[in-house]
Amino acid sequence: MSFFKGSPRRRSNNDMEARGSPSGGELIDEDESSSDPFDITSTKNASIERLRRWRQAALVLNASRRFRYTLDLKRAEERKQRLRTVRVHVEAIRAANLFKAGVAPENGTAKPPPTPSGDFGIGQEHLALTSRDHNVSSLQEYGGVKGLSDLLKTNLEKGIQGDEPDLQKRRNAFGSNTYPRKKGRSFWMFLWEAWQDLTLIILMVAAVASLALGIKTEGIKEGWYDGGSIAFAVILVIVVTAVSDYKQSLQFQNLNEEKRNIHMEVIRGGRRIEISIYDIVVGDVVPLNIGDQVPADGVLISGHSLAVDESSMTGESKIVHKDSKDPFLMSGCKIADGSGTMLVTSVGINTEWGMLMASISEDTGEETPLQVRLNGVATFIGMVGLSVAVSVLVVLLVRYFTGHTKDTNGNKQFQAGKTKLGDAIDGAIKIVTVAVTIVVVAVPEGLPLAVTLTLAYSMRKMMADKALVRRLSACETMGSATTICSDKTGTLTLNKMAVVEAYVGEKKVDSPENKSELSPLVSSLLIEGIAQNTNGSVYVPEGDGDVEVSGSPTEKAILSWGLKLGMSFEAIRSESSVIQVFPFNSEKKRGGVALKLPDGQVHIHWKGAAEIVLASCTRFIDATDQLVAMDEDKVKFFKKAIEIMAVSSLRCVAIAYRSCESEEVPSDEEQLAHWSLPENDLVLLAIVGIKDPCRPGVKGAVQLCQNAGVKVRMVTGDNIQTAKAIALEAGILDSAVDATEPNLIEGPVFRALSDAERENIADKISVMGRSSPNDKLLLVQALRKKGHVVAVTGDGTNDAPALHEADIGLAMGIAGTEVAKESSDIIILDDNFASVVKVVRWGRSVYANIQKFIQFQLTVNVAALIINVVAAVSSGAVPLNAVQLLWVNLIMDTLGALALATEPPTDHLMHRPPVGRREPLITNIMWRNLLIQALYQVIVLLILHFQGRSLLNLEQYGSDRANKMKNTLIFNSFVLCQVTSKLQK
Repeated sequence: MSFFKGSPRRRSNNDMEARGSPSGGELIDEDESSSDPFDITSTKNASIERLRRWRQAALVLNASRRFRYTLDLKRAEERKQRLRTVRVHVEAIRAANLFKAGVAPENGTAKPPPTPSGDFGIGQEHLALTSRDHNVSSLQEYGGVKGLSDLLKTNLEKGIQGDEPDLQKRRNAFGSNTYPRKKGRSFWMFLWEAWQDLTLIILMVAAVASLALGIKTEGIKEGWYDGGSIAFAVILVIVVTAVSDYKQSLQFQNLNEEKRNIHMEVIRGGRRIEISIYDIVVGDVVPLNIGDQVPADGVLISGHSLAVDESSMTGESKIVHKDSKDPFLMSGCKIADGSGTMLVTSVGINTEWGMLMASISEDTGEETPLQVRLNGVATFIGMVGLSVAVSVLVVLLVRYFTGHTKDTNGNKQFQAGKTKLGDAIDGAIKIVTVAVTIVVVAVPEGLPLAVTLTLAYSMRKMMADKALVRRLSACETMGSATTICSDKTGTLTLNKMAVVEAYVGEKKVDSPENKSELSPLVSSLLIEGIAQNTNGSVYVPEGDGDVEVSGSPTEKAILSWGLKLGMSFEAIRSESSVIQVFPFNSEKKRGGVALKLPDGQVHIHWKGAAEIVLASCTRFIDATDQLVAMDEDKVKFFKKAIEIMAVSSLRCVAIAYRSCESEEVPSDEEQLAHWSLPENDLVLLAIVGIKDPCRPGVKGAVQLCQNAGVKVRMVTGDNIQTAKAIALEAGILDSAVDATEPNLIEGPVFRALSDAERENIADKISVMGRSSPNDKLLLVQALRKKGHVVAVTGDGTNDAPALHEADIGLAMGIAGTEVAKESSDIIILDDNFASVVKVVRWGRSVYANIQKFIQFQLTVNVAALIINVVAAVSSGAVPLNAVQLLWVNLIMDTLGALALATEPPTDHLMHRPPVGRREPLITNIMWRNLLIQALYQVIVLLILHFQGRSLLNLEQYGSDRANKMKNTLIFNSFVLCQVTSKLQK
């Protein structure tokens, strides 16, 4: 079996899981063809058949307990079937209602007016019906989105009031944004499951039989001891097991609740505020951007190129474009492109998503590679133990019924034709009890569960370290990570940005905040572009309160700069109307907006990566407000300006515009929706340098990773010079001498290479600048083909493929979109690289703790089995009886796991190389410790068993009492040996 084999620390090219490739092909999964059912290097994308194979191969005494925290294959299939059924019902109901609505006018029946609900002009029933039916004509009868907002007492610009009385009224009238979830299992269910162990049931039957026979033959005063003590020990094992499992389940429930608690932005009282998805109410105005999850059912107020992925509801991977003709948005769907705002019309159980979630059980469990491997270990040990138990049973029964087993006085315990039937049965029951108890000890049911215990403990502690684990297997896989591909912005840097330099016209502005250095035309165009070409917002409170700027860090920095230049955000936005928006795109690295001014002019404003926007500029405005052609010297000047700022680790953003003839703008709404904004012949307005300082302590965190054999690589969309400056500051590059190809490479260069060339240089890459999400995906694939275990950070929607492809996907909790988070395995709640390093420590700790527990458990198993087998074969008696073995099992399986599996990580873990994914669980050092400990224990215990009475001078006490004293001493010595063994782990 794989856990006994030596193996290389890194995977070979064939050692790959099935993953999608950019070309749509699939990599071969070695796990699928492996003959060993327990040899699974990753469960992230393992097939159902592969997972079923190892379950069928496992030796299990209590299936309900052993497989509790693994994927419930039957329930998972039922969940999929139920999802399909609910989706079909939803579509059928909608089709029926639409049909009714279609024939209603022919019958001459008018739609009844909306029924008021409390303080609102429409009730939940009418709202839900309109949303579920996607009935545009019904919406128009209410006066469109504006009429509906009036009925809901919502201002489409400023949202609801949002004070507590208003929120409470809305919850009372329309419900809260929660849905009833199936309650977790009670403690009594765990107690019942702990009873299901076949060996414990046999022991209880044996205990009852022994109790009855003992009382019958020896009276209740003396006869209850054997049977009663076994029954008590079994009950104690069951209760302790149930308590441990129940506490563990509560931890998982709390973590699952945290995963579901998404935070969203809403507009209330004119301000953008962040709230929990559970706090959204009907009437809320919610801004939506790429990667967001639609938090409730609603209608589109306004949107630009808004496209929604409705696959979570319809089951079809189809992107649906939303506009005034199809304004309905369904809860649970994802924004695939564009931006907009929506009016919430239904929440919680009144939404289709709520109905869907309430009808299914979400948590179907998940196994991890280590858990599967430990099931293999447990199966092997269990088979050995079962063979030993059967051997002991046969030997003891043969000795007993052939008269070779004698009591403490030297008399035969069984004599054919003389021994009473009750005594014979009682003797046989005691032998069966010992054999069954050996099985209980020998089959380590707690071994695979120890992984779950240590993972649950690690997950809880990792929450305190700002890491939310979405996929259990990621915890342990992180311990095998050989490389981390990290974003720059927000992960290695603070994500607190400010404009510190600006080039306007042909010169550098001495003070970027000094409006007097800008010409009137440049100033007005800059302010217009900053105010309109943004998905951020500015809230100016009444009175003397501080101005609140919201949006991404880059947007906030540029908006704050605009305010310092004298921008009146709301006033500027009201002076022109938005015709079309091209949201910022990480592929094109720019975003634009088309505006119609009061005099009929059309302005196109662009903003994005400086060198990319500059390449589209043909003119700029000089100090006298004159348009000047961008000749070769001017281009060199601006490129040099970008390079100077980038070398100072500034993020460079260019702002440009162009005018457009109104005839060029499509008048038809359909054509306008597909109109591409002109992006050539631009007029450069300014190039700004935005400072985003390195996080304190990031250099130490990077150094810690490098010392631990984990190479840190920076993958950023920023200018290559900016990336180089930050990499030197963070310690990713040791010196400027290292900052050459292929250590330092641009995304387009890497992208242009062949697959073989990418694989050849992937190992050498430390920094990739000006990269797209697809470049990150290509790098991940190249590194994995080279045998690396890859962790990747990401925050954007387009990072989802790379997060999914990587062995461990790490999404950012603050800057990350919901799409990125759902594709990830772990969410870094504070977006800090130091938290990523802590996850590595915890991953290594999981593996180290499990190895400690294996060593402890195997030492106990080997010693207990050998001492009982040797004693049984040689003397026909066992020194460790059923009660004592059950006590050992309690210590070993439950309390031992609790102690060893919950040890916190130490700094020593980061001073050794990563754990190979196929490295044997039981290392040579562990075998050495285990065999020496077991040999020492066996020698001590056998000496006490055979020579204990004479060594301890017990002969004076009589044979019966001397044997009891000797066996008591053997048991206590055995327990103390485990204590010393534990201390050495």
